[in-house]
This record gives sequence, C-alpha cells and structure tokens, in this order.
Amino acid sequence: MNNYELMVIFTPVLSEEEFKTAQKKYTDLVAGAGGEIVYSNPWGLKSLAYPVQKKTTGIYWVVEFIAPSTFNETLKIQLLRDEQVLRHMVTKLDKYAVGYNARKRSGVSYKNEKAEAE
Repeated sequence: MNNYELMVIFTPVLSEEEFKTAQKKYTDLVAGAGGEIVYSNPWGLKSLAYPVQKKTTGIYWVVEFIAPSTFNETLKIQLLRDEQVLRHMVTKLDKYAVGYNARKRSGVSYKNEKAEAE
C-alpha cells in the first residue's frame, strides 16, 4: 500500500450536488480497491492558468489516499473517461511528504517545530 495525492480539476458548470456526487464516485472507487481516504479537500472554483477546453475556471479537489500500486491504472482510466474532469494528477507521496501533510493539517508549522528542537 502506497500513499498518493490526487488533484482533479472538474468542469466549472457542475452544480454543488454534481460535484459532491463526483467526489463520492472517486472515494468509493478507492475504497472498492481496498484503499483508504486519508484527507479530502475541495478547493472550489479557481481560475486556470490557461484555458482548457475553452474554459478559464475549474472546480479543484485534492484528496490524499492510501491504495495498492495496481490501483493507479484503474483510477487513470476512470478519470480519462469522465467528461466532467478537465485535468488530473496523481502523485506518489514519500514518508516526508506524508509527514508534512499531516503537520500541515494539524496546524503545526515547520518553523515552530524547528525552533522547539533547538
């Protein structure tokens, strides 16, 4: 089992209900493969750096999960088939990134932690 971070940019024309349904679809996909969602963070509507499919905004969603490495291909196929997804990126997290994300979620900054150690 490996740690991953998935960032998905959905089309901006989704309603709040459709966005929640899309999130549930992918969280269920992870759970169905024997994985586990560690953290989910919907960023909401943001401007894109450049137009994608003639759209200048997108609905961002970042999710951190644990899953077997064989799951990546299944996830990639599902994301590419989904017409609501403009872009996606899956990143494998090492132990330092996992620790950093955990500290960031708990509100502990790296500077405070470094000062306490000295």
